Amino acid sequence: MQNRTPRIPEQPTPNPVDADAGLTVELASVVTGARRRALRDGDRQIDTAHLLHSLIESDPEVREAFDGGPQLAKVLGYLVQRSIGYGLRWQGSVEDSGAVPVVRDPAADVVRDPAAEGWSPSAATAMEDALHRAGLRGESRARGLDLLAALAADGECRAVEVLGRAGVDARWLSGRAVERTAEVSR
Repeated sequence: MQNRTPRIPEQPTPNPVDADAGLTVELASVVTGARRRALRDGDRQIDTAHLLHSLIESDPEVREAFDGGPQLAKVLGYLVQRSIGYGLRWQGSVEDSGAVPVVRDPAADVVRDPAAEGWSPSAATAMEDALHRAGLRGESRARGLDLLAALAADGECRAVEVLGRAGVDARWLSGRAVERTAEVSR
């Protein structure tokens, strides 16, 4: 008889990007924090809400992009509640905002993410978008503000759902992150 209880991974989920792949040391730290969050929450994949939470906690430039402390506190409140109720409906499901097609593997009866194993399609796309944004500025490494802009630009991801519940206009935040990035890059 086999135990049908889903196995919680003991090792960190794979990381499709690392500091050498175009991330600042600070942003690589954010990815590490998001990976720890996913493992602690029992999630099979890093999603955009994990990335947003880790970004806010780790990056002062990201925190400054928000419209003051009360707004930021409200967002953090939703993110903290994730593991105790608010995000429980997300457990066991794949975050897919449609940015990258998700493929069902009928032989294994699992969903495969063609973008990056261990990452939701939306999170993988946000990371790629952050790297692209840095490249457009002529920089070889993405910053936290690049990732914030990418997350907030995906209107269907979990990070934007959290922002909306907290009363943050995601389009405004994405634009503000782009503006702040330009200021910091000068």
